[in-house]
Amino acid sequence: MLKEPVVLEFLGMKEKSVFTESDLETAVINKLEKFMLELGKGFLFQSRQQRISFNGKNFYIDLVFYNRLLKCFVLIDLKIGELTHQDIGQMQMYVNFYDREIKSKDENNTVGIILCKQTNKAVIEYTLPKDNKHIFAREYKLYLPSKKQLKKLLK
Repeated sequence: MLKEPVVLEFLGMKEKSVFTESDLETAVINKLEKFMLELGKGFLFQSRQQRISFNGKNFYIDLVFYNRLLKCFVLIDLKIGELTHQDIGQMQMYVNFYDREIKSKDENNTVGIILCKQTNKAVIEYTLPKDNKHIFAREYKLYLPSKKQLKKLLK
């Protein structure tokens, strides 16, 4: 359903520069059309920094989309570092909230995508249930590898 890595070259951010998750989010919003094309077909933008509240606490989902082909909400959390189990738990909470409070009965379950600089297969495997079909972690790359780097990867 989702490419990996997601190539964010169109953002124009320097590979070795220091940036925050907010900087990354702002760059994505500024280039939203290209970001949505990179994600795939059927995506509709709903909101940025969507606030959800319960028990007097506020939480903010970085990006909320709706996919008309999948007939479900797609929540995206942007991370500038390596994926952690806390990131997965946070996304699980967002997905559960959307499934229980926002989606209608005729819509499919919410999908959560964590875009991070580096995934960790062991963290994913042991944090999510074996039958997981709704939470995904994908690496992003700010630039495609050079020809020299591609040759090295192929060897």
